Amino acid sequence: MLNAYWKHFKSGSDIRGVALENEWGDAVDLTSEAVERMARGFARWLSQATKKPTDRLTVAVGRDSRLSGPRMTEDVVRGLTAMGVSVSVCGMASTPAMFMTTVDLGVDAAIQITASHHPYHRNGLKFFLPTGGLEGFQIEELLLCAQEGDLSDAAVSGKAVEVDYMSTYCARLRKLICDGVNAADYEHPLAGYRIVVDAGNGAGGFYATEVLAPLGADVTGSRYLEPDGRFPNHTPNPENAEAMASICEATVSSGADLGVIFDTDVDRAGCVDASGAEINRNRLVALAAAIALEDQPDGWIVTDSITSDGLKVFIEQQLGGHHRRFKRGYRNVINEAQRLCAEGKNAPLAIETSGHAALRDNYFLDDGAYLITRIIIKLAQGQSPERLIAGLQEPAEAQEIRYAITEPAFADYGKQVLADLEAYAVANGWTVADDSCEGVRIAFPAGEGDGWALLRLSVHDPVMPLNVESNVCGGCAVIREKLQPFIQSKTGLK
Repeated sequence: MLNAYWKHFKSGSDIRGVALENEWGDAVDLTSEAVERMARGFARWLSQATKKPTDRLTVAVGRDSRLSGPRMTEDVVRGLTAMGVSVSVCGMASTPAMFMTTVDLGVDAAIQITASHHPYHRNGLKFFLPTGGLEGFQIEELLLCAQEGDLSDAAVSGKAVEVDYMSTYCARLRKLICDGVNAADYEHPLAGYRIVVDAGNGAGGFYATEVLAPLGADVTGSRYLEPDGRFPNHTPNPENAEAMASICEATVSSGADLGVIFDTDVDRAGCVDASGAEINRNRLVALAAAIALEDQPDGWIVTDSITSDGLKVFIEQQLGGHHRRFKRGYRNVINEAQRLCAEGKNAPLAIETSGHAALRDNYFLDDGAYLITRIIIKLAQGQSPERLIAGLQEPAEAQEIRYAITEPAFADYGKQVLADLEAYAVANGWTVADDSCEGVRIAFPAGEGDGWALLRLSVHDPVMPLNVESNVCGGCAVIREKLQPFIQSKTGLK
């Protein structure tokens, strides 16, 4: 069983911690000793999973632009090679590219050193097998190996070799665009288009310089392409208001046909149309669904639970697909899409409103660069993003309020709150949705807010987020007022 020290590193299906001294006083726990032991634990776990001795294992290792990345790369490589593992050191890379090393390089596994959009002092480890990312229970098994497994050195150390895999990955994306557009000038299908990229000083600058520019695109006006682990300009996060304002301004000021923004490790993306309108959250889901369902009618689109009513109408009535709302968490929506496929139902897309988008034709890999590539192909074919989502009905307002749970047994308390809310909704004559798969989603008719509210329990934290949307201005306030007596009655919520 994991002790408290090792258990605290687990964050869903990743490992996360503090890697640098910082102004907030967060204690460094991703020390070189801890990271090396995690790498050794992974080698032992992988050996058991593949039934191969550690000296026959091959692992690729990459990192994003974080300041602690080079040091942690050394720690991981040292731990793996000590166990006899052969390592391909890929340097700075996107997280999706590291999964693709299991396809193109044929390695047994890959490790990406990243903490996504989190502050500069944090970092973490993300693991891939050829079948996809590790699940939460596998992270626990890995950490248990780090805690108490046989981590002794192999008789002969493994070799570490530097590999420029990102060149291969970029060539794959360029070929997708060339084949998809099939322009008269095959090698320059983006000639005449201006596309700006905001990488937020993360690892995504390659998309402008190594994918778009060689295909003829004018990338003048792109911002923050240079990797800088201090993230001095804005948080690399398509959900961040400052980051979206940056790419909107860059798109409009440069007269671009499209603006693109990535998170730090490029597994998420957002974009901006030529008018400067944001395409993220529900709008991004709608755009991705329009592309995924174009030649796959009757397909299933799996999303997280907080998608809008208008999106469901768009997917089912305009695109002719099926919409499956599921639990938040990118692994959850991917797993649900894979489950539907195993049942014989075609699910071409699993996507979270946060920007994680995994297409079936791309290994169900949440890859921001791949999604943007598919969008750019449509753009070059004369189908702009705004045209593809023209029929989407959007809410007039949307809000999220996060209530902290003060009860020690927060998960049990949260479940009881949800059970009580469902009973409260029924007693008030409100309609409780039967398709949210997590929390309680309540529909409010015209005159009572004209929208919906979803209260759910955070997967890992003592928090209950309340998402509210309304089709009318001022409707969210009406819905919150309707729910306020219930919220106030729960003394364990603050």
